[in-house]
Amino acid sequence: MKKIKTTKLLTLLLLVATLIIGCSNNESETIIGGADAPTDTNVSSSTGEKTEIVMGLDDTFAPMGFRDDNGELVGFDVDLANEVAKRIGVAIKFQPIDWSMKETELNAGNIDLIWNGYTITPERQEKVAFTKPYLENSQIIVTLADSSINTKEDLSGKTVCVQAESSALDAINAEPDVAASFKDLFEFSTNNEAFNDLESGRSQALVVDEVLARYYMKQKGEENYKVLEDDFGDEEYGIGVRKDDTELLENIDKAFDEMRNDGTYDEIYAKWFSEN
Repeated sequence: MKKIKTTKLLTLLLLVATLIIGCSNNESETIIGGADAPTDTNVSSSTGEKTEIVMGLDDTFAPMGFRDDNGELVGFDVDLANEVAKRIGVAIKFQPIDWSMKETELNAGNIDLIWNGYTITPERQEKVAFTKPYLENSQIIVTLADSSINTKEDLSGKTVCVQAESSALDAINAEPDVAASFKDLFEFSTNNEAFNDLESGRSQALVVDEVLARYYMKQKGEENYKVLEDDFGDEEYGIGVRKDDTELLENIDKAFDEMRNDGTYDEIYAKWFSEN
């Protein structure tokens, strides 16, 4: 009898252990929403429209999208995106990305929008669909205040820095004769790193979006820098979406038209570019 009771007890313990393991396995397969959650879990509703869109951005690109002293994402593009999302009836999630991988992230479905001072170029138009332009910009040349560099020709034999996979880099490459005259062209993951390289003296000039540069220099002390009259051309910012997201593209453009007509765009613009 004792042997039979022991066998029954062991069987019961094995059954309980199996149930515990099974529950544990089921819990490990639960997907928790967040930065690594697949975006397609929230993209459809009964109308076939998206209920959440994920915006990819470089969270160091002030004043378009960056982190404030409390670590919160703020900026001109962040405010615009929140307003657009409200008007088209979707939730929006901000996802910092490696800017050099932005088109790959978009077309892989990891994000739904590239929106962070994203310049419209023919090369990018082959990969993504763009909204109407919403802000003008130019690619300026910045040096330290005491630099002897005064023209684009003075960059010959000098070390120039730029953000990798940026429109600034595209603008430089569009002038191959000028680019070939540089001693070196250093590429950095962020514009902040490029500014740091300029300030250290390792680079003698920086090619950068004027929108970002003016904001950065204002924070650091404009008297420490010089902006050349020469530049690498004017451009326009747009929002990039996948080419098959035609309805999303149309809805964003419609929201922007409404925001311009009712003054909301001007209010957000004045908040970030009041001196302009």
